[in-house]
Amino acid sequence: MMTNYHQYQQYQQQQVFTAPADKLLLMLFDGAIRFCKQANEAIEGERLEEAYQALIRAQEIVLELMNSLERNFEFTEQLYALYDYLYRSLITVNMKKDLVLLNEILVMLIELRQTWAEAAAQVRGTKKLAVGGGGLEG
Repeated sequence: MMTNYHQYQQYQQQQVFTAPADKLLLMLFDGAIRFCKQANEAIEGERLEEAYQALIRAQEIVLELMNSLERNFEFTEQLYALYDYLYRSLITVNMKKDLVLLNEILVMLIELRQTWAEAAAQVRGTKKLAVGGGGLEG
């Protein structure tokens, strides 16, 4: 059984190492969302250590999002400020176990993930048109 677990871990690591940047970004959001949901359930169940650990993981992911921003991107400052707000809010949730704030964070993370997924799909569609010509003839 332990061998299967290690094989699964290796598979997951390989997924991360070989994933394109847009997929990695979505994976980060998926992780942050998952840990926020785990924290929510743990707080509701009064499992405070479990909530603490899940919120720490979510904080680490948001920090990675902040660190991964490209400095020449048009909206870098606004995104950085938004990620910083999320990070500080997660700290507040971790100190106060504030479920209302945690749910607000969760909504924001889900909306951000959806926005990035749509942007990535548009970029992929544009690249397909540029490479294949899209079947358009003048």
